[in-house]
Amino acid sequence: MRCQSLVAALSLLVGSAVLALHDQQFPVSAAGETSVRPLDITNLNNDQPRSYSLGSKTEQWRFDEGPPENATGNLIFDTVYSLLQHWPNTRYRNGHSIVPGVIPIGTLLYHGTSSKTIPSGPDWTATDPEHSLIFARGYGSAWHLTLAATRPLKILYFDGSSAAKISGEGMMDTQDIIAWGAVQPERVFDEKSRIKDLCKWGKEFGIDGFARMEMDFEVMLCDFTAGVEVVSFVHLRVLSKDRNPYPYRSPSPPPPDPEVLDCQYAGVRVFEVMHSGSWHNRYPGDSRIVLDLTGLISLYDIALAPSLVPVRAGLERCDHRVLGISSEDISQVKRKLAEVIGRPDPGSGIDWKTLTHVIVDRYANRLESVQHLLNFISSDSQELLQRAKLVQTQLRVMLTPYILDTTVVPSADTLAPHPSQWASPIFRLCATTHTSVIINQIPFMTPSEHLLLKAVEETTREVCRVTTKMWAVGVMSGLDTLFPIEPNGEPDVAQIMDDWKKDIQKLMSWLDWSIWIKCRPACGPEEMCYLPTWPISAPSSSKYLRPTPRDPRNTTDAPDDLADRIGHLPEGSAIADAFFFIGTPTEEWRKPQPKCIRRFSPYQF
Repeated sequence: MRCQSLVAALSLLVGSAVLALHDQQFPVSAAGETSVRPLDITNLNNDQPRSYSLGSKTEQWRFDEGPPENATGNLIFDTVYSLLQHWPNTRYRNGHSIVPGVIPIGTLLYHGTSSKTIPSGPDWTATDPEHSLIFARGYGSAWHLTLAATRPLKILYFDGSSAAKISGEGMMDTQDIIAWGAVQPERVFDEKSRIKDLCKWGKEFGIDGFARMEMDFEVMLCDFTAGVEVVSFVHLRVLSKDRNPYPYRSPSPPPPDPEVLDCQYAGVRVFEVMHSGSWHNRYPGDSRIVLDLTGLISLYDIALAPSLVPVRAGLERCDHRVLGISSEDISQVKRKLAEVIGRPDPGSGIDWKTLTHVIVDRYANRLESVQHLLNFISSDSQELLQRAKLVQTQLRVMLTPYILDTTVVPSADTLAPHPSQWASPIFRLCATTHTSVIINQIPFMTPSEHLLLKAVEETTREVCRVTTKMWAVGVMSGLDTLFPIEPNGEPDVAQIMDDWKKDIQKLMSWLDWSIWIKCRPACGPEEMCYLPTWPISAPSSSKYLRPTPRDPRNTTDAPDDLADRIGHLPEGSAIADAFFFIGTPTEEWRKPQPKCIRRFSPYQF
């Protein structure tokens, strides 16, 4: 069965081209916290500069004021941090961003085919040859074309697993609204029309191609004669049993016969596609695609796509998608995208990608360490006290650059009604340090940069609010050697630890950084850490139907007819058979968890 699964996966990839041509997630809750705007922000107009007031008013820095319920700054921040990285975009497959960029001069692109013919129209290329070699299959033919960019190629990047094709999922949503002006889930496999219509739309703006991700990254190249030069077009040797047992262009290939394909070699090729994709799991991701964040379009921008706010209300992030967006918002997105592509404005010059990574580098490991320390149970009061002091030290380490020498901890009888408010200057300095000078560049920022600034501010504010509040509680409980005080009575250390644990879980859930999702324990030398992805671990089409996203324009309680309109996998096709062999349980697919898989035969995904 394992052999059949690998063969079927290989056939799925080719077949789809034919048809197309943690419970470790932390609980989210903000109970008991007041929702306010993170900063005093005035949005004058979606396309005009916004004024940001970073005043020092004490009430603006209250510790009981969490992020607004519908805030998306954390989602935009994490999206920017994750761009072009395979791991986070496998975890959250339904992309919400469209970003302009370029492929630099000299960059190689690869195209596998069954005949010695350079495509005369739009077609697919890969950024790694292991990916394109999967398509270099046919009756005794394995042709492999290597191209090099002779000028910067102008591209648009769709984030998420935007090349994965599964009925009822939202990976294609952002492409649909650009190509066809509406999300059309019944056309999930209509890749030939999709690439043709995207290139037709992009021609007006000089777009050379569209970057997407599946097992690895690919570029939908609009013209194989423009901006690229042939490096080589070679006829490769492959095992006779590895040649495609059915024509590449067949509209309805038969199910794969495991006896026809050499299982071990097929397994190598399937694994190596996954392996090459894993090279781009973490920062910097696929660096051969250079994005311009000053032109980022995000469907998490509430001002740009307000109709999606009720669509995703109450849903977990893995269930967010663009289906349900209004036609008015689609028009606004396309107008904004046209402006972004055509604008001469270079923006402020701020390196937003580096800024997000500086913030994640600063806090991710330390927050994870605090969470680990708090995962502690003991009936020994002294052990518990020592563990609480360790946590307090780590909290102080995070805040050391912001703990002012003038800080005064009031006596216990003067703390009410806001016992931690004495620490608000530390909270404010922590929250604004990364952006206090950047805001001087607001007049020079593009609208996309205003959105990025807001996302950074919302994220750093919440990190600093929670960590400063936790630290202040420890200080007032006599746990901090930097501020030795005598609390009134013995502190309830067990309660403090429990409250801290809830605080850190809630914060890490809100941030939801994929850097925390990893194989535990680490994989051995003959293993690779793997996150279930398409097509190897895609769910069975016969079992997997996602809940219908709500349509805010439907004013009745009756469900809409989305389920009736969604196209299903063709019966008897190679895709359907492959899904049968490699189907993944629904919840494991919906919330993929990392696992160690073998790097050598016998393979098992």
